[in-house]
Amino acid sequence: MPEAALPEPALPGSLPSGGPAALPSAVLFDMDGTLVDTEQLWWQAAAELAEELDHPLTDRDAPEVLGQAVEHTAAHLHRVSGTTRTEAELAARLGESFAGKVAAETVPRPGALALLAALREARVPTALVSASPRLVVDLVLSSIGRDWFAVTLAAEDTARTKPAPDPYLAAAERLGLDPAACVAVEDTPTGVTSAAAAGCAVLAVPSTAVPMPDGDRITLLDSLERADLALLGKLCAAPAV
Repeated sequence: MPEAALPEPALPGSLPSGGPAALPSAVLFDMDGTLVDTEQLWWQAAAELAEELDHPLTDRDAPEVLGQAVEHTAAHLHRVSGTTRTEAELAARLGESFAGKVAAETVPRPGALALLAALREARVPTALVSASPRLVVDLVLSSIGRDWFAVTLAAEDTARTKPAPDPYLAAAERLGLDPAACVAVEDTPTGVTSAAAAGCAVLAVPSTAVPMPDGDRITLLDSLERADLALLGKLCAAPAV
C-alpha cells in the first residue's frame, strides 16, 4: 500500500501555493480508533469478557475484535470459548462494558479535531460512519460535539455493518453523493475493506499494528496530524477502477 507522498508540513486545511486545490465532495470518518482513542477500550472490554470465559485474548483474536461489531466479537467469543452463555448475552455484556468505558474516557486522536475544523471551514461535509452501537456513538458525540457531522451512522442503521460496504454506501446516499467522490478515513482492516468496497478513496491511519488491505485508492498514513485538505483532495482525485 503506498505511503502518501506529502508536501512540506502544513497546518491542517492549508493549501499549497499556486491556487486552490480540489477538495473531496465529503469526508466520511470512522469513529473508534480513528477520531477517538476507543479501540483500546473495546479491546479491554473484549479481553475482560474473554477472561471470564477462560479464553485469554491473543493476537490471533485481533481480526475478530478490532474494528468489528459487538455481535461479531460476541459470536467469536462464543465459538472459541465453548461457553453455555448465549451470543446475545455475550453481546449485551460487551456492549454495556464498552459503553461504560467510553463514558468514563473519551480522548480525541491526535489531529482529529483540527482536521474536522479545517473541513468545516472549507465547507466540506463530513459523516460519522461507525460499527459501534448507537448508544456508544451518542456517548462519543456528546463528548466531542455532534455538530461536526452532517450525517451519523451506527451499527443499527444498516442491514449489514462493516466489513460490508453498506454503512459507507448509506452515508454517501444520505449526503446525496457518489461514494467515489468521497474520502473515507479508517483505522482497521475491517473498516478499510468496507469503505473500499463502497467505492470510496480510503485514508488508512492504523491505531494498532495490523496489516492493512492494499488497493489503488487506499493510502496509508501514520497520523491524522499529517493529513490536510490538499492531501484529501489528492486522494479523491485518484481515478476509481
